[in-house]
Amino acid sequence: MIRVMIVEDEEQIGRILKKMIEKNQEFQVVSLCDSFSAAITEFISQRPDVVFMDIDLKGESGLDCAKAICETEPKVKIVFATAHSEYMADAFEIYAFDYLVKPFDMERLSKTLTRLQTISDGDKEKRKSQSAEEKLMIRGKEEIDFIDVNDIIMIERADGVTRIVTLSDTYITSSPLNVLEKKLDTDAFLRCHKSYIIRMDAVKKLKVYGRWTYTVYLKGTNETALMTAGKYEKIKERFG
Repeated sequence: MIRVMIVEDEEQIGRILKKMIEKNQEFQVVSLCDSFSAAITEFISQRPDVVFMDIDLKGESGLDCAKAICETEPKVKIVFATAHSEYMADAFEIYAFDYLVKPFDMERLSKTLTRLQTISDGDKEKRKSQSAEEKLMIRGKEEIDFIDVNDIIMIERADGVTRIVTLSDTYITSSPLNVLEKKLDTDAFLRCHKSYIIRMDAVKKLKVYGRWTYTVYLKGTNETALMTAGKYEKIKERFG
């Protein structure tokens, strides 16, 4: 799923653009805001992959807003969507991905979305090929283990100890989950609960466990994990 933020000071136009973008099921608009300050706050909070940016934001500069966002995350894709065609040269100086002129044409927008999707798919394949060669270095009390990332099924944190479970072994480390999470591919692994990280394609079955929690049954092992209702939505996005 490609996450999109729209920065547009005319609410009706923003909603129309959102509807047009989400006709492509690979895209999800996670934020719709109308000012420079709101855009920066929402970008930091949501970390979208793509930003559709108007040039004129109630008298504020969308170009300057895009610069600020790019300084925060250089990899973000900026698509300017505006009635002001005269700013095109300035926009591409900020390494704009594309420049759409109002009124929006669905065919033109579709081409932009297709290009974004192609690049995203290429990035995913690159990360997959890289992760196939990655190992996780885990320091124990008496030894250091090198674990193939692709072998990891689940990671659990309990009583100050972290267990890393593979099909063949269990490894113990003091490293907290947030440290290990940063080393894992977010397309493959999910922090499904404050105490668990799971490999998403290892999920075999979910059972309701309380009002806001599920028990996760994993392939190839008797181990189970817990998943919050909020993280269940992530699983639905992936497999639904």
